Amino acid sequence: MKKVIEYFIKYPVAVNVLMIAIILGGWQGLSRMNSSFFPLIPLNTITITAIYPGASPQEVEEGVILKIEDNLRGLQGIERFTSVSSENTGTVSVEIEEDEDINVVLAEIKNAVDRVPSFPVDLEPLVVAKQERLNLTVSMGLSGENINLKTLKAISRRVEDDLRDMGASQIQ
Repeated sequence: MKKVIEYFIKYPVAVNVLMIAIILGGWQGLSRMNSSFFPLIPLNTITITAIYPGASPQEVEEGVILKIEDNLRGLQGIERFTSVSSENTGTVSVEIEEDEDINVVLAEIKNAVDRVPSFPVDLEPLVVAKQERLNLTVSMGLSGENINLKTLKAISRRVEDDLRDMGASQIQ
């Protein structure tokens, strides 16, 4: 170490050249480095959402979720699926195998859901979609005392339209 210090004292230009080389190398490395505050991670999940107004979790499970799960069994490219039933809604999350094309599996899942022979009459159209990672900005709820579900839905759709008119790009 003593010889290195003696060399740099004897040749001060070498210190400056070395320092410039280190700074330029750091600058070049920094400019080529890929970084993101929220890195994009490819998602391999498809969700099937069912809205069944006025139904208990058991009715959602028996009338909708179990029928969907039966039709999903045996499809190629599915690693596993899980479901959650709650009051008025049910969701089936389907995880896709890594080497499968999610768009092909999405089409197969839509076809499988369309093959279900009978759903309850009050069931709203099912939503089958790839899960996307969104940054949540605002979360809001709408409720009212002595207001029926149809009126609340109409009000919520007006609020959604107003938010879109103000420039909100994605509303769920």
